[in-house]
Amino acid sequence: MKIRQVQESDNLGLAKMIRDVFEEYDAPKKGTVYSDMTTDALFELFQNKKSILYVAENSENILGCCGIFPTLGLPEHCAELVKFYLPKELRNKGIGKILLERCIAAAKQLGYSQLYIESLPHFSKAISMYEKQGFISLKNPLGESGHTSCNIWMLKQL
Repeated sequence: MKIRQVQESDNLGLAKMIRDVFEEYDAPKKGTVYSDMTTDALFELFQNKKSILYVAENSENILGCCGIFPTLGLPEHCAELVKFYLPKELRNKGIGKILLERCIAAAKQLGYSQLYIESLPHFSKAISMYEKQGFISLKNPLGESGHTSCNIWMLKQL
């Protein structure tokens, strides 16, 4: 397995993988990354110098992705953990943990002291993983992601 930064050629495959996960869990499509226009142009989105999107691949097949992004309205020195998705058949194999740890390290290198995440109850296994990694629940959202259907908000001190 190789972990690298997102490339323009990843756009279609990543968008499909992300939307497939939403369909698998019957998660809301409106007010989430599913209907977010940037989902189709992740390479372009992550050209922001304070962001990074990692892609795990094996023999040219995408295995998953995870990134950090300075979402509008977040407190100073806080980034959002974003686009953290793996296909069903590749979960529980350690790929997600490696991607998450890589993003935490990158966030520190970029000068962030906090990581924020938004999620949905549909992704309860992922939420459990975030808790094990030190994310704590918040009562209200931070920032202006535009993902109004998300109702779980968490924060981690780095």
